[in-house]
Amino acid sequence: MQHGLKALLFIVLAGAGILVRVGNAAAASGEPPLEIAQDTVLDPAKSYGRIVIRASGVTIDGRGAWVIGDKQGDPKDYKNAGISAEGVSRVTLKNVNAKGWQTGLKVADGSQWLVENCNFSDNFHYPEYGWHWGELDRRGGIVLERVDHSTLRKNRANRVWDACSLIDSDQNTVEENDFSHASDTCLKLWTACRNRIRKNNLSWGLRIKPGEVHARDSACVLVEAGSNDNRFLDNDITHGGDGVFIRALNGWVSSGNVLERNDASYAHNNCFEAQSPGNTYRGNKANHGSHGFWLGISDKTVLEDNEACYNGDPAGHHNAPFAFNYAPYPPKAGHAGIIFAGPSSHTIARGNRCVGNNGAGIALFGDSSPQHKFKAFHWILERNEIRGNRWGMYLEFADWIDMAGNVCDGNRESDMLVGGVATNLSQRPENPRITLSPQAVLVGPSSATVGREIVLDGSRSTDPAGNPLSFRWDLGDGTILTEARAAHRFQAAGFYRVGLTVTNGRFAHLAHRDFRVADDCPELGTEGQAADWAWEEVYPREGLHVPAGQKAREVPPPQPVPNPQSKVRIGDDRETWLAGKSSVAVRAWPSGNPIRLLYPKSKQAGIPLAGKSHLVFWSKLLNGNIHAWKGLMPVVTLYESERKFVMLRPLDDARNYPQNTEDRADWTYRTIPLAGDAQWKAEGELPATLNYLSIEFYPWGGLPLRLWIDAMGLK
Repeated sequence: MQHGLKALLFIVLAGAGILVRVGNAAAASGEPPLEIAQDTVLDPAKSYGRIVIRASGVTIDGRGAWVIGDKQGDPKDYKNAGISAEGVSRVTLKNVNAKGWQTGLKVADGSQWLVENCNFSDNFHYPEYGWHWGELDRRGGIVLERVDHSTLRKNRANRVWDACSLIDSDQNTVEENDFSHASDTCLKLWTACRNRIRKNNLSWGLRIKPGEVHARDSACVLVEAGSNDNRFLDNDITHGGDGVFIRALNGWVSSGNVLERNDASYAHNNCFEAQSPGNTYRGNKANHGSHGFWLGISDKTVLEDNEACYNGDPAGHHNAPFAFNYAPYPPKAGHAGIIFAGPSSHTIARGNRCVGNNGAGIALFGDSSPQHKFKAFHWILERNEIRGNRWGMYLEFADWIDMAGNVCDGNRESDMLVGGVATNLSQRPENPRITLSPQAVLVGPSSATVGREIVLDGSRSTDPAGNPLSFRWDLGDGTILTEARAAHRFQAAGFYRVGLTVTNGRFAHLAHRDFRVADDCPELGTEGQAADWAWEEVYPREGLHVPAGQKAREVPPPQPVPNPQSKVRIGDDRETWLAGKSSVAVRAWPSGNPIRLLYPKSKQAGIPLAGKSHLVFWSKLLNGNIHAWKGLMPVVTLYESERKFVMLRPLDDARNYPQNTEDRADWTYRTIPLAGDAQWKAEGELPATLNYLSIEFYPWGGLPLRLWIDAMGLK
């Protein structure tokens, strides 16, 4: 009772702007938190226990006061959040310190916060933790979940696990903070978009034991799970495990990010590492690491005016591995300045300085395994300075590479090495009259239907000096064209990697399309028919268990599992679609069990299957959980009745190892043989009539997931 009166007095006085004193020490374990609902000024001579902010539109000025956790000792055992808020906005928090907590500041579901001149150092910290390849619960200095249009300025968070985490948090500004010396990451973005990260100290994101070869999976900056269109400007990102790691561990890539004038040098492994396409690196420093830029599965990348020097020095950092899960590492790439170890279509490397690396200055290569599944495809290499490396440029299993104006000399073993099957390599002649590159512009669709003409137009491409332009198209199906406009009919459904290169006689520029072609057959349930879909949640299963003496088609499928915690919304999406004017969009909050989608919910389609050999559809899957999806999926079942059906199961994991890296978080073509084949196992007997079908997906975790289905049909 006495504590409650004290808290009430605190709020009343604070609302009047009165300095408040609440004891000489942190609150004892189990005491209720101090709840703040009005403007408050803390007493710098005192320390406080846990604080919860309950109201929007308030200002809390700590004046240097400390919010101290009640548990002392090992930081990895710290509990709770020192300062927390949920569902409140327009809060100013300044001049406060919080230590001894699992998290210094945790805010969820808010907007327009200003956090300034605060110190969240010495909270949860675990430098002895090993490899995790997953995620501990979000913890450390600052954690923002679903927070937007807010500013973090001139704060500190040192000696913590993650200094600052932005989770599902968009359009925030993070500037002039010291988030250095973290045991996992200095800054983590997870499904966080359009944020501005400027002039921060994000150095020493490092977790390593003395003598250890790798820095486990620590990094200064981790960008993950659809964190798109962020800007990183003028940050200190040095001395990390990795400097910047744009990871796609769950298959959800992060694109549209621009990184300019950041220094990520002295990384134990890679100064910049990316497994995601469509990012721009301009004017950065990536020196004295194991690799400068290690970009695997990073199509549509732009690298301009960066430094990538003195990497892989045997007397310095040379720890990053040579192995890559798509292909054997080329023996003459070494610890490179810039290296693309995997698919790298539609990439520009221009004006970079690669000097003194203990491997190649620039290395790009495709699949050197006997299967040769992909090449380094459609590149521009211009005006790069490549001197004093072990090898200059290394190209292996590469196709359609335009080179001009590169200075490549003084490299110890070779200035240029071309290995494997390298085709369409163009070394443009010197022409001092031409000093600038043209600008390629591609206008046209990104999807079509089999057999219908489309037009891709490059005629809006320009040259800054008015030089005449020449064009080269590769439409991905073996068609090469040289006109400004490309009219074409695709003859088969699937994905096509379309590229355009525009040249002015010396320099070049490129444009591209991820082009998807749908079957020319009537859509089944995916054109304005979302109301005819239903969903069920089922237990996991591994095939049909058929009792002795029964046929598989006589065994009813597993019954749905009622779970009030799960929910699914199904609707027509007229913004994200591939064919027609809409797709079927699903947003689900699952319990972890499989989600089974069912069409039509009347179970009375009455479609004859005579003469039909395949079910086709396109799907797009996004799940922010660290592991995203489990098992082989999707599993498709065609029903005549509950006792007469065929179940079709995939036999390989095309979801985790797609044929096209562009499919990872975009539309993927599914063509499923009704009788099964070497890739699809048929269990049961194909019925004569399709009355309804189900499609099953297997998500990890309870995070909301999104999926789309379009262009479904029978052919």
